[in-house]
Amino acid sequence: MLSWLSSNWPTLLIVVILLAVVTGSILAILHGRKTGKSSCGCNCGHCPMSGACHKK
Repeated sequence: MLSWLSSNWPTLLIVVILLAVVTGSILAILHGRKTGKSSCGCNCGHCPMSGACHKK
């Protein structure tokens, strides 16, 4: 097992880094939704879908 880990550590390191990035992105999206931020970040006045994503 130790020899397998020592021969595959670069791949494992990349996987751990990618998992951290994906987890961070998901948490940032969820936090933004809780605080009421829009996903596009721009003015909805000219958006044809403004009635669908911001229901009153």
